[in-house]
Amino acid sequence: MTIPLPPGLNRPDEPFQIAILLYAGVTALDAVGPWEVFSRLPDTEVRFVGKELGPLEAEGGALLLGVTHTISETPSPDLVLVPGGMTTPSQMVDDEILDWLRHVHETTTWTASVCTGALILGAAGILKGLPATTHWWKMNVLKILGAEPRANDRLVRSGKVVTAAGVSAGIDMAIWLASQIAGRERAEAIQLTIEYDPRPPFDAGRRSNASARVRELANDIMKERMPADQRRLVPQIALRRFVDRIRTGK
Repeated sequence: MTIPLPPGLNRPDEPFQIAILLYAGVTALDAVGPWEVFSRLPDTEVRFVGKELGPLEAEGGALLLGVTHTISETPSPDLVLVPGGMTTPSQMVDDEILDWLRHVHETTTWTASVCTGALILGAAGILKGLPATTHWWKMNVLKILGAEPRANDRLVRSGKVVTAAGVSAGIDMAIWLASQIAGRERAEAIQLTIEYDPRPPFDAGRRSNASARVRELANDIMKERMPADQRRLVPQIALRRFVDRIRTGK
């Protein structure tokens, strides 16, 4: 199978390369859900990338995910995917990560995010003026970062940029991306192999469907999981955005 490469790349004999960004505190399913789909694509190399090789502790503790390649070793992936987590604020002010994202975005076929990973793309300036979605808890931040929030959409595409809503939506996005990369039949076959046929026991997966008490509890859970050091980065992020608006006029 021949998978089209983005303009400017000359890798006809190399597999389609997918880079999934990892960092300490990443939400595991944001990264691993799409990986389960992408790992079943033909002629494809999936990398877990980060600033340094080795294990990182995922959000919630106990679970370790491993960086297989550094970002410096991955200068031109065909698809880059940015997962979210309760430590996204630290990534939003990490210039090494943001510079890498801006650089790879120039030549990607697809640039994607899951959950609050969209805020990292936004901090890199990639979502300016584009419709996008993220986890409901941080939807308002997308507007601050210059994007056009789509609160009711589980998946939003704008050109080669694709954003998914919270956590589990990453699986939906990965299956759709698989159809774009390898065709609908392959994507449907992957969906079947992972038996992705959601039938949740409760109809509370959207804020509009959840009771007021459930929404209150969900907000409490989100607040409890946000580390204090990440909350302290909010003023720094706001200042960066203010300076950026003055500089660009947007």
